Amino acid sequence: MNTSLTCELTPQARDAAIALIVGGVAAVLDSTMVTLALHTLVVELHSTVGTIQWVTTGYLLAIAVAIPVTGWAEGRFGGRRAWMAALVIFVVGSALSALAWDDASLIGFRVLQGLGAGLIFPLMQTLGVRAAGGRASSRLIAVLSVPLALGPIFGPVIGGVILNWLSWRWLFLVNVPVIAVALVLALRLLPADRPPPRGPRERLDVVGLALLAPALAGILVGLSSLSEDGGLAHAGVLGPLLAGLALLGAFLVWAARPDNPRPLVDVRLLRLRSLGSASAVLFTAGAALYAGMFLLPLYYQQLRGDSALDAGLLLIPQGIGSLVCRLAIGSLVDRFGARAVTIASFLLTALATVPFAFADAGTSAPWLAVVLFVRGLGLGAVLIPPISVAYRDVSPTAIPDATMSTRITQQVGASFGTAIVAVALQSLLAGGTLAAFHGAFWWAIGITVAALLPALALPGNRSS
Repeated sequence: MNTSLTCELTPQARDAAIALIVGGVAAVLDSTMVTLALHTLVVELHSTVGTIQWVTTGYLLAIAVAIPVTGWAEGRFGGRRAWMAALVIFVVGSALSALAWDDASLIGFRVLQGLGAGLIFPLMQTLGVRAAGGRASSRLIAVLSVPLALGPIFGPVIGGVILNWLSWRWLFLVNVPVIAVALVLALRLLPADRPPPRGPRERLDVVGLALLAPALAGILVGLSSLSEDGGLAHAGVLGPLLAGLALLGAFLVWAARPDNPRPLVDVRLLRLRSLGSASAVLFTAGAALYAGMFLLPLYYQQLRGDSALDAGLLLIPQGIGSLVCRLAIGSLVDRFGARAVTIASFLLTALATVPFAFADAGTSAPWLAVVLFVRGLGLGAVLIPPISVAYRDVSPTAIPDATMSTRITQQVGASFGTAIVAVALQSLLAGGTLAAFHGAFWWAIGITVAALLPALALPGNRSS
């Protein structure tokens, strides 16, 4: 964490950020490292690529299912206790994953781990904003998003070292000491905000959970399967997607009812310009970010013939660019406003993706490293301004609902962007691998440019 960022926060917000970042780093690094190990897991567990893919897919689905529960958990148990419970769930899932005896057990334990991660990410945002008195400055969001920048830098390196010299089981065991430190920091640095023992208890919206959790799972399963043969007409795509959308529609009706005092996620807050526009931007930002994240490793591995570890190392300049951007993002938003910075970041990301739409197997690696660094500068500024804007008109009691709205839209957007470029890549392969990658990168560029439209609706006044 950079001290030039944290020194501008209040002592309470700084302490909370330190405690939250340590737990967040473990969850982000884990995701990066496990993706690198999929081939190793196929061999070691005598499985298939299709089955082992659920090690990642199941984890992501569990994250999506857990996100809507965070608001209730924080209100029912208090922020610090909910955070520590999320860390415990994550580390138990990590330890059990390390003990997995076959592919099915590993997938099951990864789902448990994903439930913990699904609580960790929104709680980081909610508790950080609460510690700052409900004021989500761009500097605070930049600090809280440091794990997202560190993951692409250190994940491939740590994962590669473990896979080369240790057992794959250490990919999960390495989380244990990190989470132990995070738990100690939470006890020391996070405020004890346990609700009064005899006070009113937060009621869980069981109907809302029964609608929203399978809705998100169905949508994500459908989108993740979109590149299969048959495309949208495939039963494994259309069935989950239609069911998910129907359940989502039912949840929106349920949550918007005037006689529903405490829905699982208060979608009525989306009427606020700040949260509504920010959520729309975060959907398109998630699509733009993950479209590139899906294509770039494949470009290095399939077109250039690099190993998974080498591909991860070659992508480090992008992570460095993203981290560097966080050092200046607060000043940029102060000077130019969230809307201008967001628009500029999308444009920079799109322009820095264009060289990959012309690159081939012999394109200069140093040149692409420079391009990736510039692309990282754009990526580092895409999420922070809209997230900081999202809370501008939100009351302190509604902070968890605002957080869940931004996390859910970003998660679904990420799956949407990945699905679009995966379908483009698959459908264009008939014309050759090079042409397929060029076409898919143009789709990624188009998604990024399309993200400019909702960005125009963000509040334009300058505010830190």
